Amino acid sequence: QVTLVESGGGLVQAGDSLRLSCAASGGTLSRYSVAWFRQAPGKEREFVAAIFRNYGRTYYADSVKGQFTISRDNAKNMVYLQMNSLTPEDTAVYYCALDSSLILSSLRSSNAYDWWSQGTQVTVSS
Repeated sequence: QVTLVESGGGLVQAGDSLRLSCAASGGTLSRYSVAWFRQAPGKEREFVAAIFRNYGRTYYADSVKGQFTISRDNAKNMVYLQMNSLTPEDTAVYYCALDSSLILSSLRSSNAYDWWSQGTQVTVSS
């Protein structure tokens, strides 16, 4: 129903910044809440940030508060994750995900989301 194409990953040095982009097609982005997750090799997928469709309220994992910013442009069907002050601990495959009926209790659970991007690699060197 919805296809998500992600871009913006790459190799950077510690302290650098990146902006990830996620383009949605097959649906109207304003109907969905959106989240970013990440997964490092050998690790479980973890929640990074989310933005709700109602009121645009944002939520962040404690590990990225003040460092990452999630935003959306409904007119362009685009979702963004601005990542600043990157460290090697931020190295992971990053995914964007959509859900039409997200609830607060499921915000951090990957199982709550219906549509996923293919993921993009972010590597931060020391």
